This record gives sequence, C-alpha cells and structure tokens, in this order.
Amino acid sequence: MKVVFSPDQAKHYPKTFIQSGIFREPQEIPGRADALEAGLREAGHDFIPAMDFGPKPRAAVHSPGYLHFLETIHERWVAAGMESKEVLPNIHPGRHMSSMPKGIAGEVGYYTADLAAPIGPKTWEGVVAASNAALTATELVLDDLPAAKAAYALCRPPGHHAYEDMSGGFCFLNNVAIAAHYARQKVQRAAILDIDVHHGNGTQGIFYKRPDVFTLSLHCDPTDFYPFFAGYEHERGEAAGEGYNLNLPLPAGSGDDAFLKRLEEAKQALRTYAPDILFIALGLDAFEGDPLVGLKVTTEGFSRIAASIADLGMPTVLVQEGGYNRDFLGANISSFMKGFESVRS
Repeated sequence: MKVVFSPDQAKHYPKTFIQSGIFREPQEIPGRADALEAGLREAGHDFIPAMDFGPKPRAAVHSPGYLHFLETIHERWVAAGMESKEVLPNIHPGRHMSSMPKGIAGEVGYYTADLAAPIGPKTWEGVVAASNAALTATELVLDDLPAAKAAYALCRPPGHHAYEDMSGGFCFLNNVAIAAHYARQKVQRAAILDIDVHHGNGTQGIFYKRPDVFTLSLHCDPTDFYPFFAGYEHERGEAAGEGYNLNLPLPAGSGDDAFLKRLEEAKQALRTYAPDILFIALGLDAFEGDPLVGLKVTTEGFSRIAASIADLGMPTVLVQEGGYNRDFLGANISSFMKGFESVRS
C-alpha cells in the first residue's frame, strides 16, 4: 500500500502538555511519526511525498477567522509581549459567553477547546503538511475509482478533535474532514469511520447537519474520558443530517473481541449507506499499552480490526489519528496494514 508523508509535519513540536491540572511530558511529538515511518518502511511499504493542494480544501471546512488565527497567532502572540513561548489559553467562553473579543487572550480562548493544542512558531506549517498528506492519499484513491483501492496518510498531528473553528485534543486542522469534503467533488457519498480511542468530536461537529458524509465512531465511553462532552449514542445528527451520525462507545478497558463486536454494527450501517469512498480515522491509541489509557486492544487485535474493515470492499483512505506509545507504534501500524492487506492485497 502507498504511504503518503511529509517531513514538514515535524515542524509542529509542542513543548507543553497539561493533563488533569498537571504539566506532563508531551505525547503528541514528531517522534510519533518517526516510529510509524520506521514500522512502515520495515514492512516494505512505498512512500510518496504529499502534494500541496493550496488553501481551498481547508477553507472549505474551516472558517476564515479560525484559519487566520492558526496561521498568524504565534507571531502576534510574541509581538504582544506574551511571556510563554507557545500560545495557550487562560480562558474559554464556556456556556454563557459567546461574543468574539478583540483582545488576543480572548481570541485564543475563543478558538481553542482545551489546553492540549499549544501553538508554536512552526505549528501552521506542520498542520498544513498533515492535511496535504490526507488529501494526497485521497487523490490516489479517487484516481482509481470505482476500484476498491486503498492508501494511507501518515498524518501528524492528528485532526479529528478539530471543529470548523476550534482546535483541541492535539488537533488543529481536521485532516480526515478536509479529505472527505474534498472527495465529495468527485463522489456523491462519503463515510468516515473513526476507530481512535477518543471520540471524533470535531469530525462529528463538522458534518452533523449533512447527509452526504456519514460519520461513525467507535471509542471509549466519554462519560469519564476525553472529549467528555460528545460521543454518546443519542447523538444522531441534526436537520438534514439526522440519522447520519452513529456513535458506538465501548466500556473502558474493553479489548479485541468487544471492539470487533461493535465494529460489526458499524459495518452493517456502512453497507446500508453504501458510500462511494470510505475514510478510516485510524487511531492506534486503543492499544492496551497506550499512555492515554482507555481500551485494551492488542497488537494482534489491530490486524483483526483491519481485516474486518477491509472486508467491506470499499475504496478506502486510511488517515492516521492518535497513538502515543512510541515503542509499539511501529508494530501496531504494521499489524494493522498486514491485516488489511491480507484481505485486500
């Protein structure tokens, strides 16, 4: 399988990670991509560079104000004399404030959901490179329709927590959403199946009122797990999109068999919807050894999950999301690809 990658993604290198009120070692760093790349090269996959698709695909998904914020905020933050080297919020609008402030501190709070997406001097270049990787992999599959071709985008940082106008959870540009919307120029119906341990709340939010992109997510129960405020089964879409969102949460600590059982529910829904192209938001953080502990999927389990997805026989774009145990990322992505290619060689 062709692997799309841009080394420019390493330009985003966060130094700050605050979790449960504690400063911790950052998890979402360039070493993640290094580990994934090493595993894929060792397995013999062909690497191709990401193409530059320009601003239009990301502008079709994200708001103009938010894109301007991402591109310019670090330079303006430094010019304003802020003491921290990375852009981080100290206030959010919450449920009872909605005005867009003119001050820089308020602007940062308005466009960020949490403290897990610090913006450094090269963050914009890194996140644009990641979105271009997803678009390039999409183009590879679109060029061969209606054949059931597949391609993998090694995207880092991830994207599925990014809303139309808000970053969060390590995510800035929603790579899979940008790619799915781009694909709609050539196909009528697309679907996004998110198998990251965390619910793809940003992806759900972007397509929540649309029937042309069916969003599905298998993830750890968000009752006491990020993103906390989204990912529940009653969330089915709104307006024209009602019925086109499906959440399949799993109890914390669930392993391979429980995951595969819920995956069958997702596959049944996908067969009914019959998309022209399928996107997989491929998180490897459901792994039993991941530091952001949620589920207990094994390395072999990823192979079984991949084989089950490949069995759908749909044109497929694999877009990398989470996965933070760098010692096992290479083995886990290799296991997933092996399982997928055992069905779709």
